[in-house]
Amino acid sequence: MLLLALSTALPPAVHGSRIVFREQYYQLFRRHLYVTPARAAENIYWLEKALHSDFANPLHALARVRDEREWEWYRNLFTMHIHLLIVDQYLLWSSLFMPREALFYNAPWREQNLQSLDRAEELLRFALIHWEEAERWSQEAASMQFVHLERIQYWEDQHHRIRTGSLDYRRTIGRHLERVDVLRDAFLQMDPTAY
Repeated sequence: MLLLALSTALPPAVHGSRIVFREQYYQLFRRHLYVTPARAAENIYWLEKALHSDFANPLHALARVRDEREWEWYRNLFTMHIHLLIVDQYLLWSSLFMPREALFYNAPWREQNLQSLDRAEELLRFALIHWEEAERWSQEAASMQFVHLERIQYWEDQHHRIRTGSLDYRRTIGRHLERVDVLRDAFLQMDPTAY
């Protein structure tokens, strides 16, 4: 009787599987309605882990891969796509540290605002590094004859947009960095003791 009571009181053993492959880490990425630094950092963590992991066997790819050429196309686009997701996350994260305007009544918190802008600039510089990597992997894919894989059409669209210049995060990041400089200059000209 005691054995029966204990067996029903204890939770069943959980048999988990190890996360090893790039595709598994990629599936841990989540789009959130509201971005917080913790959520952005968590997404970047999983995506970085994905970049440093091996690909699963082509049998377990996120698209149907039939030959080596398609496998190479898949790997190039997947890596490019992960770098683009990391860029997105860094841009969202940096926006949390960048005020829209440097208003006069923020003068007492000038130092905190300057630190916040430094953090935003640091995050934007990380985004730029990943944008350059995304461009590089798109270039790798461009050196191949075009292949079409149905389930990763969105990645192929991103690749096409990078190649045609309609997707250019360098320009976007550059505008944000210019804005950081303008805001920094405005905060530096404020007198924190005036108000």
